[in-house]
Amino acid sequence: MKKETQKEKNPFPFSDTNKRYYTYDYYLRQTFGGKCVKIPLDGGLTCPNRDGRCGKGGCIYCSGRGSGDFAAPPVLSVAEQYEAMRARLQKWPTERCIPYLQAHTNTYGEPDRLRQLYEAALALPGAVGLNIATRADCLPGAVLSLLAEIAEKTMLTVELGLQTAHDETAARIHRGHTFADFKAGYARLRQAVPRARIGVHLIFGLPGETKADMLDTVRAVSALSPDEVKLHSLYVLRGTPLADAWLAGDYVPITKEAYVETVTSALTLLPPATVIGRLTGDGEARELLAPLWTRQKIAVLNEIDKRLYQQNDWQGKNYGL
Repeated sequence: MKKETQKEKNPFPFSDTNKRYYTYDYYLRQTFGGKCVKIPLDGGLTCPNRDGRCGKGGCIYCSGRGSGDFAAPPVLSVAEQYEAMRARLQKWPTERCIPYLQAHTNTYGEPDRLRQLYEAALALPGAVGLNIATRADCLPGAVLSLLAEIAEKTMLTVELGLQTAHDETAARIHRGHTFADFKAGYARLRQAVPRARIGVHLIFGLPGETKADMLDTVRAVSALSPDEVKLHSLYVLRGTPLADAWLAGDYVPITKEAYVETVTSALTLLPPATVIGRLTGDGEARELLAPLWTRQKIAVLNEIDKRLYQQNDWQGKNYGL
């Protein structure tokens, strides 16, 4: 008798592979009928945690590019950045692309400037959607109205950086807002822009946090029923306050083994219909100091798949428990 494969044994409904979670790739293929590539862009904006509105210097782990390290430089126009990045990503042969305004806070600006930026991104060749990375405390009424307009024109995803639901940790990493602030902004966005998908970013391995703390954050986010969640470990980039702490021995990054264990537990707590935007991340190679295992993305993902299979776990198995 032929032995069943991991794919055939997979109990998770939103998958056509051995993946026991709702991958972003699966979501895009189901939505658009084929492969899509996300193109990171830098709109030349800043952040309230840098310009003094709520802080200066940014979060302790944030590079000078404000998470836009893999985008082309903002001296180029959005169209020029887009073409440059598409050329780099030719290993994924597809005409379907999603412009991703990733660097800094992309709802933090005058509405007229933001409108020009969003419409320029929508006009890019092959664009089938638009992803906007921002903060939940940067969603004033005029910007929400603009986002509602954009959501009528395309598949809009607004990605909100949270990182942790614990205010003590948020203060430690110089986040600049509380979990209550985040929930208030999330609720305003959901109400004002019902057609938008909402993504939430979380980081595991933040200073002072235990596995229990990280899973408490996952439970708190699960209660909001986000459309998408992104997870990655905290990594140390050259020139950041976190790098100073790491060099002084005051911060020890999460191990690969602990990360895999925490991620697999987290997946069981998330709603099964929440798309997993990513499970790994790393810094730009020349700037990454630690942990170096984050460069081994495929190996980390394989370890997560292996652990889920061995424990007979899957996304949502313990949701609501």
